Amino acid sequence: MAAYDLIVIGTGPGGYVCAIRAAQLGMKVAVVEKRSTFGGTCLNIGCIPSKSLLHASHCFDEAKHEFASMGIGTDPTLDLAKMQAFKREGVKGNTDGVAYLLKKNKIDHHFGTGRIVKSGQVAVTSPSGETQTLETKAIVIATGSDVTRLPGIEIDEKRVVSSTGALEFTSVPKKLLVVGAGVIGLELGSVWRRLGSEVLVIEFLPRILPGMDAEVARSFQRILEKQGIAFRLSSKVSGVETSDTGVVAKVEPAAGGVAETVEADAVLVAVGRVPYTEGLGLAEAGVALDAKKRVLVDGHYQTNVTGVFAIGDVIAGPMLAHKAEDEGVAVAEILAGQAGHVNYDVIPNVIYTSPEVASVGKTEEELKAAGIAYNVGKFPFTANGRAKAINQTAGFVKILADAATDRVLGVHIIGAVAGELIAEAAVLMEFSGSAEDLARTCHAHPTFSEAMKEAALAVGKRAIHF
Repeated sequence: MAAYDLIVIGTGPGGYVCAIRAAQLGMKVAVVEKRSTFGGTCLNIGCIPSKSLLHASHCFDEAKHEFASMGIGTDPTLDLAKMQAFKREGVKGNTDGVAYLLKKNKIDHHFGTGRIVKSGQVAVTSPSGETQTLETKAIVIATGSDVTRLPGIEIDEKRVVSSTGALEFTSVPKKLLVVGAGVIGLELGSVWRRLGSEVLVIEFLPRILPGMDAEVARSFQRILEKQGIAFRLSSKVSGVETSDTGVVAKVEPAAGGVAETVEADAVLVAVGRVPYTEGLGLAEAGVALDAKKRVLVDGHYQTNVTGVFAIGDVIAGPMLAHKAEDEGVAVAEILAGQAGHVNYDVIPNVIYTSPEVASVGKTEEELKAAGIAYNVGKFPFTANGRAKAINQTAGFVKILADAATDRVLGVHIIGAVAGELIAEAAVLMEFSGSAEDLARTCHAHPTFSEAMKEAALAVGKRAIHF
């Protein structure tokens, strides 16, 4: 008889949520975690610590440049060691919280490296090297992702860093070179720009934020440039030499051409992430992967091996913590005989810069490519009462609605609280709501959310305040 109904390998947002939901449904559950703390990349070296530094650096920048205009006298100084301690405190609070939740739900934990022996068996090798084999009815692979590395550029987490090293600088780099104008590069680049770094972002493509709405990306780039971040698009870093004093990067046009050298104190390589599938024994167990080394699953998250499932960053789809969480709940419910489901058309995406950028649903480019006729409603925060009152007027709300049915197909926001506002759009779209539904919903005044209502009104060309 199997010792467990379910073993989850990995305790990031997808893994621990899956384990908790399965326990709620009456299963005997265990988790396997290679770190000494729970929470995976997100809580330990990703989402949570980066948000701590984004918040702290924003406060520092605001105190330095905005407080005087509000009649607040201050002369802020930076204590980076204390700011890093603030970050660590936030991480500990979250990882301790997950440990409490696992204990509360009577979930066993095994610290060590998990390997699938075969369907129904997981071998766990402890940090001391001892291995035990656990029996289970089902296995969920929730091992997340790792940083993408560029050929010929060695990440030492000192001078040439990934997002992990960029969260741990003990001094502010005078000049920081960021390779990649995606979410991670822009978030961490903005942290160190606010703390005093001269930041240059190198991007292979001719635009920032590939996959985001093009108008939003163009507008956001202009905002970041005003904040002092420089961009070099259609370019690539083909080599990096390090020394005790800094780095020298070789930068050349993406299409080929004359290379030049760029000196910096540090280089952040932020060109994406890859599924973490190494060392899990997948090949030996017969678990199939695709060309990008993602685990192949069916509509119920089951691999080609009976009883082995996968969720989160190791399968296709956006590498987002909340997507993994929803998949974790879905697979637990499927295992319990329920109808677990994830609506992939309504997965929000947020960039936690200042201002924030958030989106859900289709971009204009995607709708055009699909031949779907649509109407656009836009409303700028320069016309929003709350935004004007607190001098947070950068950005706008854009709503894309089906021209025939008025159903909202996509929402894109640049603004101070875009990450919170996008939830309203997600709820609306989850229930197939129309722009008219949103436009006729009473919104409190004065709030940033009124811009959502006004953008919905603008779909029908009847915005009141613009």
